[in-house]
Amino acid sequence: MGERLRRIFGCQRNKSTEMSPSFTTFSLPAPLPKWPQGQGFATGTINLGELEVAQITRFEFVWGSHLSHDKRKGISFYKPLGIPEGFFSLGHYCQPNNKPLNGYVLVAKDLVSHDRSSRALAMPVDYTLVWNSDDGMGIHDQSGYFWLPKSPSGYKALGFAVTTHPGRPDLSEVRCVREDLVDDCENCGLLLETLSNFQKIPFKVYKIRPCSRGMLGRGVSVGTFVCTSLRSAGEETPFLCLRNKDPNWHAMPNLNQIHALIHHYGPTIFFHPKEVYFPSSVSWFFRNGALLHKAGQSTCEPIDNEGSNLPSGGTNDREYWLDFPADDQREVLKRGNLESAQVYAHVKPALGGTFTDIAMWIFSPFNGPATIKIGPANLCMSRTGEHVGDWEHYTLRISNFNGELHSVYFSQHSGGVWMNAYDLEFIEGNRTVIYCSKHGHACYPHPGTYIQGSSSLGIGIRNDCSRSNFCLDSNTRYQIVAAEYLGAAVTEPCWLQFMREWGPKIVYDSRKELDKVIKRLPFMIRRSVANLVGKFPVELFAEEGPTGPKEKNNWLGDERW
Repeated sequence: MGERLRRIFGCQRNKSTEMSPSFTTFSLPAPLPKWPQGQGFATGTINLGELEVAQITRFEFVWGSHLSHDKRKGISFYKPLGIPEGFFSLGHYCQPNNKPLNGYVLVAKDLVSHDRSSRALAMPVDYTLVWNSDDGMGIHDQSGYFWLPKSPSGYKALGFAVTTHPGRPDLSEVRCVREDLVDDCENCGLLLETLSNFQKIPFKVYKIRPCSRGMLGRGVSVGTFVCTSLRSAGEETPFLCLRNKDPNWHAMPNLNQIHALIHHYGPTIFFHPKEVYFPSSVSWFFRNGALLHKAGQSTCEPIDNEGSNLPSGGTNDREYWLDFPADDQREVLKRGNLESAQVYAHVKPALGGTFTDIAMWIFSPFNGPATIKIGPANLCMSRTGEHVGDWEHYTLRISNFNGELHSVYFSQHSGGVWMNAYDLEFIEGNRTVIYCSKHGHACYPHPGTYIQGSSSLGIGIRNDCSRSNFCLDSNTRYQIVAAEYLGAAVTEPCWLQFMREWGPKIVYDSRKELDKVIKRLPFMIRRSVANLVGKFPVELFAEEGPTGPKEKNNWLGDERW
């Protein structure tokens, strides 16, 4: 990561500098360009209807909890720095010390009447001490105190304040938000769990995320944290976020800005050097012999280049499906055509329109057979894992405050993972790298072998990723196929409305081949291996083409976190 890490200049230390973690922050490898002109995208602030919010990424260290001699394994708490005039903090920020400082909190400005009864923001009336680290044993160099703001009637607290002294914070330290402007949140990860030996009070700190997410979700993540302890059991814990009440998504990028974002961030996709089943464009697939089948009919129909004769809309009722022809052209289609391939971009609001998600879909005519790893043995299956038609994708999540890449989602078969920008591999400025696994086309952030199953036991499906001369530059070879918030500015292709399967369903007994292998294993591990094989994805034991992008849950919803 070397060159992308630098000393943080905006972060200041308090008197207990010996407690402070190493202050490093992540920066993208290259400066951001000047984005094309638009409405509210990349202007620094976002209008949520009755509130205006700004994103703060500069912090002052307040207190840290180091639960081992390795301070990198601790967690640190910060207050926002450089708050613009007229804006107010909604709570403090925290993150583990073993990651570069790369988070944010939102600060808010009241846009409504200054009449006291209708203000969007209000000062707390008091604070409740939730927990303090003074264990009486001298374990901590300095005590930390965690305060929950007490909201006036009709308002809600969205975060906590942290101090190093037992006196209550100033009432002006944070603001509470009118209750009709907030939305529900949920716990999405434990950051800290500790128990004071002296006080016997457990203390937990959680990351939170809006419950209302996805393309239509209005929940806006504030970037704060939630903490709980027995001391605060009777208090109302703020599992809350902001709600975007602006109906026009005014901070989302326009079409010119979307093209600029894809040109700037579009990843290079590398395929394995031994890959033989490459992606292609959808039109190449149709043009080279793909056929439309209908249940109960023995004949099938060729598909025109744009897919205009495909049945559109509805759901996957299994009345139609696509397949290869039964002649020599079948082998041509199976191998795809990298020269024609492009990615298909779906652009949509995320986290209440404060971020833009660009989901970039990759189509491959054929998903090749799997390789099963059982201990030191690698079994190259003859049919297991095969199916006609394969859709995989990755998603760029970009801040609408400044157009900066925040994270990337890597789709991996029926699951996937989000990776923060500081954990990505970059190529040519701020363009990231995507590695597509051999035969299966799952997306990964780094080269290597990923085991889908039990990596600790070395049992599962191999996903092999490596650089090669086979690559696809998605910053130039792409098509924007959907951006619903832009209305008629983007015309969706006909094939996108095909909600059925892009391949036939063929069941076959590949389990027999695996059972033969299991019987040759040492008796002590046979049962464990058999149980793990039984948990392999169902699609491993049958050929069944996937549905298209628009039928996936993440088309409207959020990616899996």
